[in-house]
Amino acid sequence: MQTWILYGAYGYTGELIARAAVQSGLQPVLSGRSREPLARLANELGLAYRVVDLNDSAALDTALSDAALVLNCAGPFKRSAKPLLAACLRTKTHYLDLAGEVPEFQYAQQLDDRARAQGVMLLPGVGFGVVPTDALAVALKAQLPSATQLELAFQTEGGVSRGTLSTVLNDLPNPGVVRQNNQLVPARAGSSERRIEHAGQQLIASLNPWRGDLITAAHSTGIPNITTYAIFPGALRGLVRVSRWLGWLMRSRPFQRVLQALLKRQPAGPTPEQRASGSTFVWGEVQDSRTGQRISASLSGPEAYDYTALTAIACVQHALNQTIKPGFQTPASVFGASALLALPGVTVYGLQQRQHQEHA
Repeated sequence: MQTWILYGAYGYTGELIARAAVQSGLQPVLSGRSREPLARLANELGLAYRVVDLNDSAALDTALSDAALVLNCAGPFKRSAKPLLAACLRTKTHYLDLAGEVPEFQYAQQLDDRARAQGVMLLPGVGFGVVPTDALAVALKAQLPSATQLELAFQTEGGVSRGTLSTVLNDLPNPGVVRQNNQLVPARAGSSERRIEHAGQQLIASLNPWRGDLITAAHSTGIPNITTYAIFPGALRGLVRVSRWLGWLMRSRPFQRVLQALLKRQPAGPTPEQRASGSTFVWGEVQDSRTGQRISASLSGPEAYDYTALTAIACVQHALNQTIKPGFQTPASVFGASALLALPGVTVYGLQQRQHQEHA
């Protein structure tokens, strides 16, 4: 059996994935920087563990020396990805993570040539944040090969982890991007909205300009114009809208101190009951701007954290079975859209050609 490392195993999402891995018959080597929680989880699950600080490059190299791949679950990924990526290139270890935002993908993409030379696959974004949108984008492009525009949106129900909430709130004051003619152009969160029909309701999706899809979907489909949205709960949607004008306040030290104090009071993540009652919705639309032809499709799936465990384990299993492409990759470009859309609990709607009116 090949050795693989699950780094950040005792975090909220890492633990979910560790448990899902064992249930799937896998035996990851758990890793992280704190011995006590790592040993506790490893002993409970009957797994080996390795204590590693990301600042210790020699220890990292030793930890990865016999590993086929590492799955990085230690957010924020803007901190953990760089040292782990560097170690993977040194040790020729395939790299996967759960990142979901533009900068982390840009950094991995910059390492493409080095990774190809080393025969190493760099595959960030194997969680809910990218896998379903990437797969849906590829499936839609197959339906309309001449597509020049892509829009993607998602909605989650079932609670949010402290880490995810921290990432969203810390991003609010900062500009993001949209993709126009294959260039990333600055854009503000909530600066535009669109309506999406789902289950007989009209949902309002707000521009979410930090999404990793702006890198991954472009890589997977070659579509030059991409816009990403999120369907936020009412209060968060309002906060996103005002962030365009109050960014200066949100960046201030007093505001950040209050924000961090509030975040510390939040639970680590949704309870099992919340996850059991939760769900996800993903929507996508491609358009050929020359002909006006459009195709849209959507999917429903498990609660977001359960979905992440599902997709991460599926990607690890594929990679361990030698489904490998060296260099910077995306989930659908390596494993194919069909396999990722056929995961348990996922239902796809509307992958067929049809005409649409221009949306407002």
